Amino acid sequence: MDLTYIPEDLSSCPKLGNKSCPPTNRPFQVRMIMYSIMTGAMVITIFGNLVIMISISHFKQLHSPTNFLILSMATTDFLLGSVIMPYSMVRSVESCWYFGEGFCKFHASFDMMLSLTSIFHLCSIAIDRFYAVCYPLHYTSTMTTSMIKRLLAFCWSAPALFSFGLVLSEANVSGMQSYEILVACFNFCALTFNKFWGTILFTTCFFTPGSIMVGIYGKIFIVSKRHARVISNMPENIKEEVKKNLSKKKDRKAAKTLGIVMGVFLACWLPCFLAVLIDPYLDYSTPIIILDLLVWLGYFNSTCNPLIHGFFYPWFRRALKYIVSGKIFSSHSETANLFPEAH
Repeated sequence: MDLTYIPEDLSSCPKLGNKSCPPTNRPFQVRMIMYSIMTGAMVITIFGNLVIMISISHFKQLHSPTNFLILSMATTDFLLGSVIMPYSMVRSVESCWYFGEGFCKFHASFDMMLSLTSIFHLCSIAIDRFYAVCYPLHYTSTMTTSMIKRLLAFCWSAPALFSFGLVLSEANVSGMQSYEILVACFNFCALTFNKFWGTILFTTCFFTPGSIMVGIYGKIFIVSKRHARVISNMPENIKEEVKKNLSKKKDRKAAKTLGIVMGVFLACWLPCFLAVLIDPYLDYSTPIIILDLLVWLGYFNSTCNPLIHGFFYPWFRRALKYIVSGKIFSSHSETANLFPEAH
């Protein structure tokens, strides 16, 4: 946020009242364009992730450890699109928070929680693909239903405790006089961090899990190449048996696709987390329009995920047609053989 315009003392604050804001200097046409773009992103985010949620939940052929993790991550993206993005849109376009201080804290906490939950889901998916590709003989005994449940419980509970605990205690803004003046002078709502918590958040919640994911996918890539060379150098009469034990083609494709999902996530969220880390050391001088763009770049990751699934996964496109056509409401549709490549 841009704090360079904030007065040094509260006596010079404009008399805005509890629910007033400084008038925005954006022309009406610009605001309408911003609303249109952001609304389009929200519609894609909500509808695309809803298709993933319905497909994996409804069709029994899609019930697998990896897909349950994808289902949970799609739920995260769906919640971000339906609960977080609409209010952030109004705040970004109007440069004001109209929804009260209490809801501001909930919004900020839930926003951070969903972002961290996405990171933890991607780590879990990376671990799942690591065992599927690198240790295929031990995959079914390692990634059991109970293991998936434990991973999902951690993916949701740890970010929730951290995010709500940090924001509700206001530890993230402790010692920030400039933030206190901003809240007192202007009806504004933004998730801001002091130097200590900005460093902690970047290091433990983004850099460390991001490095782990990159390392895991690097190992998956190397092992996949090694498996391909081993199979190609074997006699034809034993290739088929070896292929059953080594990583299957669909497992390598899934690892590649989820690697792209991870790459898009890092590209979308890295600039925002870097701003969280660096801005406190720049005395919060980053213009608010830049921070808004970085936040929405992070939100755009939730818009990209269903598009990536639609491009790489045939089951997503078939499920979409099945849902849109209304066939999903037919009897026994959950057992329809629509996805021969799913197993």
